[in-house]
Amino acid sequence: MAFPQTRLRRLRATPALRALVRETSLEVGDLVLPLFVRPGKGEKRPIQSMPGHFQYSVDELVKAARAAASAGIPAVMLFGIPERKDAMASGAYAANGIVQRATRAIKDAITNILVLTDLCFCEYTSHGHCGVVRGHKIDNDATLALAAKTAVSQARAGADIVAPSGMMDGQVGAIRRALDGSGFKDTPILAYAAKYASAFYGPFREAAESPPQFGDRSTYQMDPANAREALREVALDIEEGADMVMIKPALPYLDVLSAVKARFGLPTAAYSVSGEFSMIKAAAAKGWLDERKAVYEAHIAIKRAGADFIITYYALELARWLGNVR
Repeated sequence: MAFPQTRLRRLRATPALRALVRETSLEVGDLVLPLFVRPGKGEKRPIQSMPGHFQYSVDELVKAARAAASAGIPAVMLFGIPERKDAMASGAYAANGIVQRATRAIKDAITNILVLTDLCFCEYTSHGHCGVVRGHKIDNDATLALAAKTAVSQARAGADIVAPSGMMDGQVGAIRRALDGSGFKDTPILAYAAKYASAFYGPFREAAESPPQFGDRSTYQMDPANAREALREVALDIEEGADMVMIKPALPYLDVLSAVKARFGLPTAAYSVSGEFSMIKAAAAKGWLDERKAVYEAHIAIKRAGADFIITYYALELARWLGNVR
């Protein structure tokens, strides 16, 4: 009915009424905390472009994971910084690699948290690219064998979920076959199904020590101009055996996230990446916006667009704030 009979503002009159009719909720159980692990002992190195985040040695990483679990965060995602890098990313699939050691340590120490392992090679290669390089070009098919080997190594270490992020064609299928053939049929795959070649990854490259030594990653990560292509990427990953799919970054690609959730209906994640975190932090430090309100608004937008869970560097702050920011 038309005004004056219909007055939508009636449902906004008080905080309790607004909460009663709220369409989308954001809970601590929706959050995954990314963590960076490096060699050493007693190491907790600040990441300058990501205030409040660190590169941890395994012993310190366990403390960080325990703090996340105590805050109610259900999962952490691990990124490794190896002691040595080489052209074939051998540290990624080594039985005693840095992520493998960290996974075992967390699973031994903490019973109520899931460990997701990022499966990519840029942190482990001397050239900083996400796979095998021939000349100055990445060899997609040769990279699949390394992805399969790494997935099995991570699952053997105790990973609850493996998350391939290299955007190699066929990677999900290769990983699924390898996991199934090695006795890990029940290990789910969270595919970085639509990962864009984004400027918002800048701080991550400091955190993971992974900038490419030549060129960029635009030949295998997606063009930011393309949305329909993302639906094709997601469809292929699902066909190859992905149990969950991810959109990365989150805020600049809410249209893609919404379309993927509507089209496929699988459990769908969004990765609120380092640049999204750092730009809010920087603006808040300048006093240009209210950090708590901005963080809540950004993350509720990601949930509203269709994310079932969010990988976010703000997970710990959100766990503390969620009762108050509304």
